[in-house]
Amino acid sequence: MKRTKVQYNNLVQNSTSNKKQKFEDQITVINLNKYLFEDLANEILYEIFEYLDPYDIYKGFYNLSKRFQNLTINSNFLTKINISTISKLNFEDYYQNIIIPNRHRIKLLRLTNSFMVDIIFSPPRTILNFDHLEILILDKVQIRYFTKVFRYLIKLSKLHSLTISLIGYNQSLDVIFSNIFHLQKLKYCKIEYEIKHLEDKSVQLYFTHRDFSPIECLIINGRFPFHRFSNLLWHLPQLQHLSINCLVQFDDYVKQEKLPHIELKYLKYVSLQFEFVYFNEFEKIIKEFFYHVQILRLTTHFDEECLNAKRWEELIISHMPYLRIFDINHNDYIENNNFTYHHLINQFNSSFWMKKKWFFTHQHDQKNLSFSGILYSTAPYRRKDYVYYWESVDKICSNKQKENLDSVKHLYIASKEIDDNCVNYFPNVNELSIKNKFKTSGDSIIAILHRMIPLKQLTKLVIESHLFPMEDIMNLLRFTPNVHTLSLNLYILDNFNINSNKQKEICQYVLKKNKIQNLILNLKCLLSEIQFIMFLFPRLEHLKARMERKEIGQIIQFLLSNAYNKTRNLCYLCILKAPKICLKETKILIESKNLLNDYSIKYIDRDVHLWW
Repeated sequence: MKRTKVQYNNLVQNSTSNKKQKFEDQITVINLNKYLFEDLANEILYEIFEYLDPYDIYKGFYNLSKRFQNLTINSNFLTKINISTISKLNFEDYYQNIIIPNRHRIKLLRLTNSFMVDIIFSPPRTILNFDHLEILILDKVQIRYFTKVFRYLIKLSKLHSLTISLIGYNQSLDVIFSNIFHLQKLKYCKIEYEIKHLEDKSVQLYFTHRDFSPIECLIINGRFPFHRFSNLLWHLPQLQHLSINCLVQFDDYVKQEKLPHIELKYLKYVSLQFEFVYFNEFEKIIKEFFYHVQILRLTTHFDEECLNAKRWEELIISHMPYLRIFDINHNDYIENNNFTYHHLINQFNSSFWMKKKWFFTHQHDQKNLSFSGILYSTAPYRRKDYVYYWESVDKICSNKQKENLDSVKHLYIASKEIDDNCVNYFPNVNELSIKNKFKTSGDSIIAILHRMIPLKQLTKLVIESHLFPMEDIMNLLRFTPNVHTLSLNLYILDNFNINSNKQKEICQYVLKKNKIQNLILNLKCLLSEIQFIMFLFPRLEHLKARMERKEIGQIIQFLLSNAYNKTRNLCYLCILKAPKICLKETKILIESKNLLNDYSIKYIDRDVHLWW
């Protein structure tokens, strides 16, 4: 079998190599003979198409000539429609010329805002025209529209993968999951929703005994009630992969429903994050459902019993005999004066854990407090996210070793202080979040970060602290030219002298080099700050911002003014935490000033969404 696989890989490599060589030979001939691009053979053009997004193929080739139009229409690449940020005008053009004529061919469809969903699936029964659809990805869909579309999704016989993120607070999970469970061909499902924390107790979720689902991979990003967890598992007999990022036990304890025993013999991977769920309750789930699990990944908080290594050992031996990977991340504050945090975590160094090659390390979230910390699995560290604290307890933690952190894609720095000589290196990070304005013992923040991550690799940057100076952010942007998404939580122009020669020079450099397309501003902005932002980030397409109430009208007029060239790429605006009257006021302003000819606008969960 191994030899066959190697032979197959060699064939693929040879085929790829031959394609590449043929492509290079064609380019050489073109260069020698000064051929025009239009003279390229169709197969060469199709090879070029392989490197392009379907929308870029359409935008770049469709209107060149009749030949290119036919090539575009007949291309197999148009069976996968993946639309990200795009203007309303361009989307409607693409919809008319490509999506409508190819609805019966499309196998993958991804839409990134609710306005797109409204256009394509209006009325909802038009989804039946996508009769070859296999994979559907819908971002930011309103729950009421979701229910209308779902009655028709059931009739799509080839649909096996669904990814959907819902906007708007949802208190009745019944509607969501009962609809999903009625998709009898569905194998993969990823769903994201939001529930108000204060209304957790009112969340409703009931399953009927008929609601068995063929889902094999289920990912839930949203608060899911723990008292319905066993019920959920019972209705997923084919489940292989399960991930829930917030499994929550509500204040009012609700007893788990007693159901007939079911063996989840295909369930191999489980990843769960707990909120107020305690070991005593979760242990019952393990004993009933997790016998065949091979990979268990848990994120837990403030339950000292989770640090009971002996109890874990007995549970694994008796009820999870196939477990290969035990990956835990536990944050706790130990109140028992007889045991420090280190005494508890040292129990995970026994022969049982060593034989399994399951190793653990820890951090402290408060400096020199031995009774508080985060225990997590390592050697290797397997998670894509890493929360970094540089807080050690002198002498006790002096023997800590550096870790292999190659798996980490998102680094979250939560520390308030970082020692210049005590940092880990994260070679594959492309997303950085900073919680605090951290202190350094000597070197600059940029120098410290440079030793931790390859800054040029970053594509997303999130600054949560309102104390983080704009001057430091500007310096950071100089060294992160590939960032396309930026989120800030500060007043942009506070203590920032944009007229100094030094800042002018930095601004000009950032202006020329940055690639920021998506910007989130979480504190109220003034018109002057928005003007500065639009000057600094001319490639901006999507802006989400809180705005000073009295200046919202002026800001909208500025952003939509054709006279200001720096806003020409902007096509989506979300005004955060705005009063509902802003919806009406924005419509009146746009119409009275003739700011836009074609636009869509909605008010969702205290946010105004405008697309043009």
